[in-house]
Amino acid sequence: QGVSEVTQESLRSQIAIVQQEPILFHRSLAENIAYGRPGASQAEIEQAARLASAHEFIAPLPKGYGTLVGERGLKLSGGERQRVAIARAFLANAPILILDEATSSLDSESEVLIQQAVDRLMVGRTTLVIAHRLSTVRSLDRLLVFDRGRIMEDGDHAALINLDGGIYRRLFERQALELAKGLA
Repeated sequence: QGVSEVTQESLRSQIAIVQQEPILFHRSLAENIAYGRPGASQAEIEQAARLASAHEFIAPLPKGYGTLVGERGLKLSGGERQRVAIARAFLANAPILILDEATSSLDSESEVLIQQAVDRLMVGRTTLVIAHRLSTVRSLDRLLVFDRGRIMEDGDHAALINLDGGIYRRLFERQALELAKGLA
């Protein structure tokens, strides 16, 4: 399709987004997941939830997938909201994925589950990851380091970590030190 023929609707159908603070509606869990692909069957919704590690917390709920999430999803933990958003992205099955600080404000247990789900979600997709926590981007093929809106460094983790005086290296070392202090 030529660029001049691209509509907003056709562009949106090619992109799935998982944000730091996912937008959830005062609807059921199933409806919130189905927002990724309206008209999806219950089986498709549940499969997406399984891939996102969300089925484990949804299935035991008294109303399961029929459970209302409350205004903006406030009845769910941050990790649960993220997994619903990831399930929505799995269901959308878009070729382009944007992860905007998708794991930045989670506890360690939730972060592990969500990182595993995100790793599954990225397979076969062009993925743009916006992250300040550099441990979440180590395995990516290409990293762009921005400073004040300009690309300052470009490469994979190994190339950037070996760049003497590099921004990525400095930030990575600082975060590793902060993590080590937190564990001590």
